[in-house]
This record gives sequence, C-alpha cells and structure tokens, in this order.
Amino acid sequence: MTLPRVVAVAPGSPAARAGLQMGDQIVAMDGQLPRDVIEYQLLADQPVLEFELRRGGLEMSVMVEREGGEPLGIEVDAALFDRVRTCDNHCEFCFIHQLPKGLRRSLYVRDDDYRLSFLYGNFTTLTRFTEADLERVVTEGLSPLWVSIHATDPEVRSRMLRNRRGATSLRWLRALLDHGIEVHGQVVVCPGVNDGPTLDDTLAGVLDRFPELASVACVPLGVSRFNTEASMRPHTQSEAGAVVDLVEDWQQTFIQAIGRHLVYASDEYYLLCGRPFPPLVAYGDVAQHDNGVGMARSFEAGFHGSLDVPAGGPGGFFQSVDGAPAAGYRAPRAAGSVTLRPRRSAGVTVLTGAYGADVIRPLVLSVRPDAEVLPVANSFFGGNIGVAGLLTGCDLADALQKAPLGRRYLLPDVCLSGGRFLDGLGPEDLPRPVEVVPADGASLRTALAVGVDG
Repeated sequence: MTLPRVVAVAPGSPAARAGLQMGDQIVAMDGQLPRDVIEYQLLADQPVLEFELRRGGLEMSVMVEREGGEPLGIEVDAALFDRVRTCDNHCEFCFIHQLPKGLRRSLYVRDDDYRLSFLYGNFTTLTRFTEADLERVVTEGLSPLWVSIHATDPEVRSRMLRNRRGATSLRWLRALLDHGIEVHGQVVVCPGVNDGPTLDDTLAGVLDRFPELASVACVPLGVSRFNTEASMRPHTQSEAGAVVDLVEDWQQTFIQAIGRHLVYASDEYYLLCGRPFPPLVAYGDVAQHDNGVGMARSFEAGFHGSLDVPAGGPGGFFQSVDGAPAAGYRAPRAAGSVTLRPRRSAGVTVLTGAYGADVIRPLVLSVRPDAEVLPVANSFFGGNIGVAGLLTGCDLADALQKAPLGRRYLLPDVCLSGGRFLDGLGPEDLPRPVEVVPADGASLRTALAVGVDG
C-alpha cells in the first residue's frame, strides 16, 4: 500500500485555502486511507474533510471545507494506491507478451483489475473477480465495466486464456448484469481458434445468457514481429469478410430478439476485407469507439461538423497505465498540442498509421487538395500493426527524415502518452517539427484550416 501524493493544487480551491501543497502525502482522509482513486473521490465529496498529511517527514492535520459543491481542487499521482491486480491468464494473443525488451516498465503491466476497467475502459476477464468485488461494484455503482468474453464455450474460453478459471468466470458477468451493472463485452477473434462456428456459437451464447450486455465488439488480434505463438496469425481478406458477414447476420437476429444490434465488427475488419463502413446510425451510441468500432464514421462526422466529438477518452493502447489522469478517462485530459506559427503558405502533411490513411485521405483532400496524407509503416512492431495509436518515435523519425522541409506536419495525439511515444522518444526528437492534434475529425479540420484563404 502506497500513500497517495498530491501532484497539483488548484489556486483558490478549498484545498489551496486549507493549505495543502504539492508533494503532500495523504495518510488518511477522515481517518481512512483510500485504496484507490475511486474511494478517494467518494471521501473527497464530503463538505468537511479532515486530511492527515505527511510533509517533509512531519505529520499534520488539515481541515478542508467545501462550499456549494465546489471541487476539492487537488490531483493525486495514481489511480490505485494498493497493488494493481495483475492478470494470471496466459493468452496466446496477448499483445503485451509481444513487446520487445527495453521499453518503459509500465508498458509490461498486465492487469485484470475491475477498478481499471471502470476507470479507463480496460477489459477484464473476471478470472480474479470475487464476491467482495461484486459487492463493491454494486454498492458503489462502478458502472460501466468492460469484460473480455472471447468465447462462451467454457472449454474454448479456458483454452484461450490458458487458465482453468476461464471456464467458470463468466458467472460473474451474469451476476453483474443481474445487479443492473452496465457491461460492454469484447471478443478478440483469432483465426482458426474462435472464429467461424465458434464465433457463431459465442454470439448464440451471448443472446442466450447475456442479452443485457450493452455492446459486444468483435476485434482482430494484433500480431507483431515479436510474436512467439505459432498458432497466432493475422486474418486473411476472406476470413475478415467472413467475420463481417457473421456479425451482420447476428445483428439482424439481435434486432429481432431484443430490438438492437448489440454486436459490432471493428472498423479494422471492414478495412481488411475492403468493404464500406456501415452508416454511423448503425453503431448506436458508438460505445466502443475507443475499441475501434465506429471510429471511422465518428471521425468522418466530426470532420464534417455533424457530430460533437468530446476530447479525451482512453486514447492509445497503453494510456491506462502510463500517462492517464488518476481519475480515469472521464477526467479532463490535456490535448498535449504543440503550438507553432507555421508560414501560412506552407503545405500540410497529415501523419497517421496504415489503417488511418485510408479513412483520412479522402476527408483531407476534400478540404485541402494540396495536402498530403503520409501513412507511417510500423516497422517497430511489424506484423499487422497499423493503427496510429501504436506508432513509435523511431518509425515517425524515419518517415520524416525523407520528408521535405518547410511543410506543416500534423500528428495525432493518440500515439503519445505523457508526451512520449512507446519507444521513449518525444516530438522534440523528430527531424521535422510536428503539430500534435487531438485525434478527432473536428480538430483535424481546424488544423487543416490554418493558412487557407490567407
């Protein structure tokens, strides 16, 4: 158990008026040491709150009074103050197992913690879930949660997780739904493992056992060049098309049975098989946007000004453990934009991943025919990794080294966490200046407008 540390105090806030300072360690709040930022927020919501602090080796007490529901005004340094509940599964398709050595330690954390599911949208398998966890989730209303299903057949799921508890842990999903907790599911589809008839059986199991699920996303596994599992491979075009066909068939079944689509194929599947995306309305509330479901249509709508896309969100594969606000993805997140003053006549190039280029290029050229979209190959991870969120500084540097001087280079913020790329480099290490732009359509269109008609 570590003590939460104050990393920011808002000027004029109740905490500032009471004398809290950056660097203070919180020993207790009203006599209780919170286990995580969830308990911290519940305690911080009191109108009068006594802090026991440790400052420079000295212990002190501070009384904080809040007026009219005003925010407490401090930010703490972590989401969890006790140990992260790590994952004891050994999934063949786990991307963290495919990371090379030498990256930041935080990137190798494999969590299976329902609290990080609530805070950040991490997917949990529920194999380490307990009665006490269920009681806390229900009592504190920790909803929504995000659960990895992968297969509803107990033997298949246990085999995929390489954990015998995988055969029984979906009982907790049933319990969560019985208590009215909103849950979103995920199926990572692995060719020859849980696609085809097994995926068909899984979706039948969802309808039979878990029809109250808010959504289920079918996403393809990522296979990097560091993969050591011989049975794990990318989808072929025909296999991707078969997944789309199966999902769309089941959508019609779900509409007839429960009045909504429930299951969705990720955008990557449509790109892999070369089919157009469904209309935005087909994605409902686009709840699994950050899992790559409906992202392209949302981006397109935001670009054309027909959808107000909020900034923030989990954003990026590893934001949950490195660089995210302690309060989770619902907290405001700075865009991290780099403010430059480019020449108004400068040409513009949009940097993105291989998958994003196909979506972004027609939008960019519709408003800036002189612009370019530069897809950056992910040589660092290799394999079928083509999303912008996994771009590294070294690959961006290679692409920009060959790019002309004097242009504006726009980079989506989704590939940065705490101002760093996954390989530890930062924008300042790139051979060309870049402008970091929030990864939504409206922000990109605003950035493209600089220098137009002027």
